[in-house]
Amino acid sequence: MAEKKNILTYAGLKQLEEELQDLKVVKRKEVAQKIKEAREQGDLSENAEYDAAKDEQRDIELRIEELEKILKNAEVVVEDEVDLDKINIGCRVKLYDCEYEEELEFQLVGSTEANSLQGKISNESPVGQALIGRRAGDLVDVEMENGVTAQYRVLEIQRVS
Repeated sequence: MAEKKNILTYAGLKQLEEELQDLKVVKRKEVAQKIKEAREQGDLSENAEYDAAKDEQRDIELRIEELEKILKNAEVVVEDEVDLDKINIGCRVKLYDCEYEEELEFQLVGSTEANSLQGKISNESPVGQALIGRRAGDLVDVEMENGVTAQYRVLEIQRVS
């Protein structure tokens, strides 16, 4: 079975590459130094610093493995080539929430980059799935996970700056 492609924006790709580089070059050295210093303290069986450093080392190696897997299967969306006639990954969308009578703004990204605190929603989320392919002026009904239906009007589709 083929592995799932990880859809990333160019900015998301760069961010993951930088994190991977930092983990490999900086964090690995830092944790190796911590382990060395903890070993020099003697008995490792009751050495909390040694245990903490080994745990940190394991976490770093797991994250490196995860990032390498994501990047190996990355499919990059070039934001400059996104069709602004309809909503797709890599564009910014202004919506009007019909229930709460307020404007919302989201950037549609792949699931790897999704971060609701930064206004980045996944193409795999209920809202993201409902928005894909819609045009400015469209009324969109979104079935939320709790069974409630939300209604949005697409106000504007923009290129991410």
